[in-house]
Amino acid sequence: MYKRKIESRLQAWLDEPSHKPVVVKGVRQCGKTSSVMDFAEKHFKNVVYLDFRKNPDYKKFFTPNLEVDSIIMRLTAAIPSAEIEEGETCFVFDEIQDCPRARGSLKYFHLDGRYEVMCTGSLLGVNGYKTKAEKEEEREASIPVGFEEIVNMYPMDFEEWLWANGIKKIHIDYLRKCLADETPVDEALHYRFRELLHQYVVVGGMPEAVTTFLETKQIGKVLSVQRRIIDEYKSDMVKYALTADKSRIRECFESIPAQLAREYKKFTYSVVRPGARGRDYVGSLQWIEDAGIIRRCYNTEITELPLDGYKIQSEFKVYMADIGLLIAMLEEGTQSNILAGDLLSYKGAIFENLVADIFGKMERKLYYYHKDGGVELDFLMRYKGKCTPVECKASTGNAKSIRTVLKNCDKYHIDSALKLGDYNIGRNEYMLTLPMYMAFLLTEV
Repeated sequence: MYKRKIESRLQAWLDEPSHKPVVVKGVRQCGKTSSVMDFAEKHFKNVVYLDFRKNPDYKKFFTPNLEVDSIIMRLTAAIPSAEIEEGETCFVFDEIQDCPRARGSLKYFHLDGRYEVMCTGSLLGVNGYKTKAEKEEEREASIPVGFEEIVNMYPMDFEEWLWANGIKKIHIDYLRKCLADETPVDEALHYRFRELLHQYVVVGGMPEAVTTFLETKQIGKVLSVQRRIIDEYKSDMVKYALTADKSRIRECFESIPAQLAREYKKFTYSVVRPGARGRDYVGSLQWIEDAGIIRRCYNTEITELPLDGYKIQSEFKVYMADIGLLIAMLEEGTQSNILAGDLLSYKGAIFENLVADIFGKMERKLYYYHKDGGVELDFLMRYKGKCTPVECKASTGNAKSIRTVLKNCDKYHIDSALKLGDYNIGRNEYMLTLPMYMAFLLTEV
């Protein structure tokens, strides 16, 4: 088991005296089941595990009623080995989206109070795209609004990747001090963090891909794992989406690398299919976002806080939620190009998506700024109480738009900026330059 941040979230949940059943929600294959089971086995004498995807027959435990003692009676009749004791037992409902009645039972488990319940769900966000029969089943199950606590989980973020590679708290604390003092990172450590960053770009945060890399160091085997995960996502698109949307969802998904290859990376439906109209594809793109596979980054009308108040709903970029899966969607050989540093123009798209990956897994909403006059800021974020531009440079280079914005403070109301790239810490007047591996430390709001 890797050290994951979800552990502290679950501990905080358990420590809350009046806590409700918890539902850990996240994209498929991000490590939800492993983390929940590890936590449950550490904290409870008995764990009763039900996987509704692998064992659809388990649904019958929740029919015809959701009374807790009745559920337990049906369950123990089918699984005599299940050990269930009041105050000592945790039920784990895996892939709970496949059994709406099990989710409906959370209300009754909470009111009963004798047992703990932890759940995982991979596609809870796509409820609006279910078939008529599935929607009817959910209505009958009465999803327990107010009787569950939903916790989001993501693929491993860059800090978790560092932990998996043996980086200790003392090293990360040292980086934080360098950031706070604006002093360069020691060259030996700087080289190591750069190396780990480039590896993270290729491997990403899917736990199976991380394990494969750490155990074999073979990028080809990592790529096989990543492409199998992508194929599973495509299978979900076929299985869970409405028939009319299946092909459009896949077209939107497969267009992402081409969308990011454009100079101005705003998502354009004509790239999905020539002549395509937004109204025909907007629901398909929403499905992919709700499934947790992508993140949107919205253009803003002005460079002021609150950013969400100025976002332009119809203008956005689309990034893969996990950088490793974006790389796996490109042709073989891209991985070695990244590690060697010779990707030419597409490198910018990759490192933008890398920053979107890091910020997104920090649960930062993503914004950018673009106006036809030529000013384009890769990202905008609330940092230390100010609207702060963040420019991404795959290598050293001038951040022309940021300089324009800083020189025109009266117009843009920006007086400081950050530039992330392949260099050490430094400051040039109102712009702080940082190595890209420090993006995960930009937590202040």
